[in-house]
Amino acid sequence: MATSNSLQLAANNAIAVAAREGLTASPKRLPSWLFYDNAGSELFERITELPEYYLTRTERAIFESYAGEILRMAGKDLTLVELGAGTATKTTILIEELLQQQSRALFYPIDVSPSALQEAVRAIGAQFPQLRVNPIVADYTGGVEALNRISGRKLVLYIGSSIGNFESDESVRMLRRIRRSLRAGDGLLLGTDMVKSSKVLLPAYDDAQGVTAAFNKNILARLNRDLDADFDLDAFRHIAVWNKRCSRMEMHLESTRAQSAFLDATDLDIAFTAGERIHTENSYKYTMPMVETILRESGFRLEHTWFDRQNWFGVHLARV
Repeated sequence: MATSNSLQLAANNAIAVAAREGLTASPKRLPSWLFYDNAGSELFERITELPEYYLTRTERAIFESYAGEILRMAGKDLTLVELGAGTATKTTILIEELLQQQSRALFYPIDVSPSALQEAVRAIGAQFPQLRVNPIVADYTGGVEALNRISGRKLVLYIGSSIGNFESDESVRMLRRIRRSLRAGDGLLLGTDMVKSSKVLLPAYDDAQGVTAAFNKNILARLNRDLDADFDLDAFRHIAVWNKRCSRMEMHLESTRAQSAFLDATDLDIAFTAGERIHTENSYKYTMPMVETILRESGFRLEHTWFDRQNWFGVHLARV
């Protein structure tokens, strides 16, 4: 069995590879999964509670309004599976409704973070003693073999608009891998943030309190911690951009002056010119044709979509 030291070493090796590949590319980039160390995860939880960040509360409102209808349409005797579950706090709305429709149920939260899953098991187990919670520690983006071994009808939850962080071809490949682990009659519940005015989008990714800026800069703080780097966080500024042509919000870190950073663990020296940016995240915003395309190309059939009152967010039920 792997020790905590060996797991940490493997994690640091993955971070080192990502940093070397991204920071030596032109233009420079870093993958968004680097955001989510302990500090980054705490910052993101704060982001979800900001007045500007509409996504979490808007999707939650859809579940509060339509959970019963969603689960009735999904089918009887359901087992819930959640991709990237984290602590699964939002999922409790669906679980509560499910347990009103069937006396017992199974829930499989899937996440790369063991600590988040432990919290999910503790909190959800206490709230719903009649629910069996079976956590799976896995990177769902490569497919989840364990899904093949779950009997009965499954409803896979991929909510929170997490799919928006993938390029369209990547999202299709990822959903196709999940599809291969499902059987006829199984369903997918997909959450997508929809295209809307930049006046709404930009503040959601550049809030007045600067929490999102701290979250973005934490990617450099993580490299400082994990790779013994010496990035000067004060010499970078957070940039949020609405790229209308690509239908996505982008986050960047912009160097405010000519400078260099040394990553001791990788023996890598990176130079920056004033104004040069590191591209840290994309968050795609969808139209219905975009949603229909990724579902069709990944082997799912769209059955129904629920929106909030402003059509800012969509929750889509698709079938295998």
